[in-house]
Amino acid sequence: MKRYYAAWMYSLLLSTTSVSAAVLATVNGDEITSNEVNTVLMEGTQGRFDSLPADKQNELRQRIIEGMIAQNLVYDDAQKMGVLESKEYKQELEAVVNRLKVQLAAKVWEQEQFNAIKVDAKEVKAYFDANPNEFIEKEKVHARHILVRHKGQAQAIIAGMKTLSGEKLKNEFMTQAKLYSIGPSAARGGDLGYFPRGQMVPPFNDAVFGMREGTISSVPVQSQFGYHVIYLESKKPSKKLGFDTVKSFIEQRLKMDKFKEIMEKKMATLHEKAKITYPK
Repeated sequence: MKRYYAAWMYSLLLSTTSVSAAVLATVNGDEITSNEVNTVLMEGTQGRFDSLPADKQNELRQRIIEGMIAQNLVYDDAQKMGVLESKEYKQELEAVVNRLKVQLAAKVWEQEQFNAIKVDAKEVKAYFDANPNEFIEKEKVHARHILVRHKGQAQAIIAGMKTLSGEKLKNEFMTQAKLYSIGPSAARGGDLGYFPRGQMVPPFNDAVFGMREGTISSVPVQSQFGYHVIYLESKKPSKKLGFDTVKSFIEQRLKMDKFKEIMEKKMATLHEKAKITYPK
């Protein structure tokens, strides 16, 4: 039951927070949008996509996009071959539509239940005041890395940039990443973006959060993926988030808590009133 509510919640949040959808690819005139890809990513990771390392996020996103492109290509070819007019296709389509009717009705019903829930402004403020540690943004770093398989290669890369600093070091690091890194971020000059403490694997995390801005790791950092050479671009210290920044999030959270409680009661009532039998 918890997994069911979690999946519903993430799909709901995606639908309510996405203002516009970027077109990520066009296949024979059909667009693949960021909203479609994000929905699949959230469902596939049970809502944990944003907590994954940047490299893994990019890898999964690209895999989903390529899979959607392949689906569109197959669909176009199936249309040309007359598959959509076949008896087998029509039978399968009817079965799918019948299942979707039930699922869509349930989704709209749940949405109406959710929309009917009200959260008082005083409740939101009370939650913020009672849970101050929940609204502290963790320290973040913006880093790049070069991932290679062998320690010797990583040592040689570090040695080659030992005398550089400032923009020269950054530019050379990006060049080396594009040439030698085997990680998904290679094309972006090894850019991992900003991430908080604890998101990366422990050896990488410990090394990068102990570095100074504008420097590279003095020794290769080993993880299960290989050997990393790290460049720390910048740091953002932890900070407490103001009420205005988080009140919408709190309201949504309290509303979801109420929704879960209401749904559990409604489902129990529906079960009591229904006649449900199981085959012996």
